[in-house]
Amino acid sequence: MITVGVHEAKTNLSRLLRRVASGEDVVITRSGVPVARISAISDRRERVFGQDRGLLAVPDDFDAPLPEDLLAEFES
Repeated sequence: MITVGVHEAKTNLSRLLRRVASGEDVVITRSGVPVARISAISDRRERVFGQDRGLLAVPDDFDAPLPEDLLAEFES
């Protein structure tokens, strides 16, 4: 874990983010007092295309016009 002041963090943010991506934590201090910590996101899962297939059914009349009484509720 490395500790940097606010000014250094602002000046070197890209460099600090590279270090965070490689597994280090960065603590940011203001007047020597820790105020924030930057750490890598560890729960990054690979997206699986189609993993929810079959969970949602779109009815055949999905794009059919609304009944007049229901349509009137939206227009009033």
